[in-house]
Amino acid sequence: MFMIDPFAELSASIPSNIMQGYLVLMVLLVAGGTILDMIHKKSAQYFFENAENAKKSAKRSVGAGEKAGLAIQTVASEVLTSSEFCNTRRRLSHLLTMYGFIIFVVTTCLMIFGVSAAILPQLWHAGAIMLCVGGYWFWFFIRVDVAAEGTKWYHLVRADIFIVSLFTTATFALIWSYFQSTGMSGRVGDLGLTTLFFALFIVSSTMLFSTVLWSKFAHMFFKPAAAFQKKVTRADGSRENLPADFDLTDPEVQKKFPDIPQYMGTNPPNMGLGIKREKPNHY
Repeated sequence: MFMIDPFAELSASIPSNIMQGYLVLMVLLVAGGTILDMIHKKSAQYFFENAENAKKSAKRSVGAGEKAGLAIQTVASEVLTSSEFCNTRRRLSHLLTMYGFIIFVVTTCLMIFGVSAAILPQLWHAGAIMLCVGGYWFWFFIRVDVAAEGTKWYHLVRADIFIVSLFTTATFALIWSYFQSTGMSGRVGDLGLTTLFFALFIVSSTMLFSTVLWSKFAHMFFKPAAAFQKKVTRADGSRENLPADFDLTDPEVQKKFPDIPQYMGTNPPNMGLGIKREKPNHY
């Protein structure tokens, strides 16, 4: 199963140009959905207006070299390692899902466009498995409404389109590949199962790429830009008009903010972990 290119056998019944056309269509749907998302939510407008407002509040100028360094930090930290997640389980789940998705999509495109390499089918299956592990782990054990509010795992809302279509695409792809690789597809009953799971694979992937406007797919493109902008505002001192991190025991800080000693004393106690003190299981 892991050594066989499932699309090579599929090309005997579906011409390669049709499969390639499907991939191009999905790319266009993602691009169109992202653009419509920006227009509908005005996210790009907000982003640029926020950047302009930050420049007005900046206390220093950030040069091109420093911005390049911040961009590299953003890619290395927020993008490649998802360091913004404090929860280790959430971070691992996200990394498995993200890298699984990238490997799965890239190898799918390479195989459908005729790239022949023995490692591609192995990477394709590995990516799908990573997607399933990360996706199901998140869906059943990490989601806030499940972990903290006691919502049933099968309760679906529109915001769940992305994650559900993501792990079902990988699941049906693996099952379809299994039936193809076992050599059972020559029999009538198994041919029906092979066709069924291939159809479910296509339906799930189409749902994933065609519902960008209503899912979190576009979020993947905005997240790195927002993280980079946040680093720039900290570097130039504007800090998105938020106060700096102060030492509350510093006399100068207490002089600047007299309500601190008034309500918390001259030696404010450590407030502790706050909401991170315990796991969110309060339903």
